[in-house]
Amino acid sequence: MSSLSLAVRDSSTMLRRNLLHARRYPSLTLNLLLTPVMLLLLFVYIFGDVMSAGIADGRTDRSEYLAYLVPGILLLTIGGTTIGSAVSVATDMTEGVIARFRTMAIHRGSVLIGHVIGSVLQCVMSVVLVGAVAVAIGFRTTNATALEWTLALGLLTLIALALTWIAVAMGLSSPNAEAASNNALPLMVLPLISSAFVPVDAMPGWFQPIAQYQPFTPAIETLRGLLLGTEIGINGWLAITWCLALATLGYIWSTSLFNRDPK
Repeated sequence: MSSLSLAVRDSSTMLRRNLLHARRYPSLTLNLLLTPVMLLLLFVYIFGDVMSAGIADGRTDRSEYLAYLVPGILLLTIGGTTIGSAVSVATDMTEGVIARFRTMAIHRGSVLIGHVIGSVLQCVMSVVLVGAVAVAIGFRTTNATALEWTLALGLLTLIALALTWIAVAMGLSSPNAEAASNNALPLMVLPLISSAFVPVDAMPGWFQPIAQYQPFTPAIETLRGLLLGTEIGINGWLAITWCLALATLGYIWSTSLFNRDPK
């Protein structure tokens, strides 16, 4: 059997293992999904009128704010789902599963690949579920074409891939699952301090660079442009650049930690 076919076979096995774990222990995924759904409902039904007035020159239009909010909530969903990957990887490390895999005749990288692909699939499913909730409460796109929907889904998948590699590295570098959950928390915090809830221009002057020059704001603005027809500008290229940079960083970090000889 060639090296490539061996890698594909073993990665598929590891992917199936991770998906079975997610199915048997759905509580973690459900808990992480509750946060973006609750934030969506909270900001739409409790703060929706006030927030829409603040960004629409005094006009109160809850549906308009819902459309503005959804792209940021989808990014928050991905960030939350990838925290589960960090916890899963840390659990495998601390419970000795990885040590047993090291002694088996399997492709070395298949363990990480299985975690990454499994996490990306879970992210996509989570985005679909949260998106369905958004549609159920009134979210509608503005003349988005099939190509724009495809590009939006592709961008979300690329973001999920990049954040998953970072989460896997955080899980590998953590001493236990609890630490992994805490270390990966910025993946949910950063969307909260981006343009997800209010425009960057509406923030205090000292805070605007923090919101502007981070990975999530360009991605959110790109999604708004694709789905709502707003101006994208250079945000699309910035979002892709951030994703590629984070994916590369996470991959190098993860493989370096995983290939390190255990003490």
